Amino acid sequence: MRLIGENNEQLGIMSSREALDLAYEKDLDLVVISPNAEPPVCRIMDYGKFKFDQSKRLKEQRKAQKTVDIKEVQLSMTIDKHDVEVKARHAKRFLEDGDKVKVSIRMRGRQQARPEMGIEIMNSFFEMVKELGTIEKAPEIMGRNIFMVLAPMKVK
Repeated sequence: MRLIGENNEQLGIMSSREALDLAYEKDLDLVVISPNAEPPVCRIMDYGKFKFDQSKRLKEQRKAQKTVDIKEVQLSMTIDKHDVEVKARHAKRFLEDGDKVKVSIRMRGRQQARPEMGIEIMNSFFEMVKELGTIEKAPEIMGRNIFMVLAPMKVK
């Protein structure tokens, strides 16, 4: 097997017994890195420290990662101008935090005959928040509901 030392130096090709003896002398572990290679590659290292460093690196990566949540804002077909502005402020806050915003309108009764009114409300809502977000999914009618998804602007 090909042996690599604890400081990444090549120790050459030797038998597994010799490699184990060398690792035992240095009070370290013999770890098989690439068993399918010809000859197999092994490394002398402190395996416990290696596992600890690896878990620490993974933890740091997870901490740096931002999960994107989907927040929902519900409007109605008969919503007043001021109420739309309040909902737009909420949506702006969500977009600033880096979350996606799902905007929905539930049509009731006779409102189902005029879904284009709901789409107009959606478009006017987007005009209020367009400096912070983009339309990821355009307003779409699904049964009694109209949905639209807004995504935050890419930070440069």
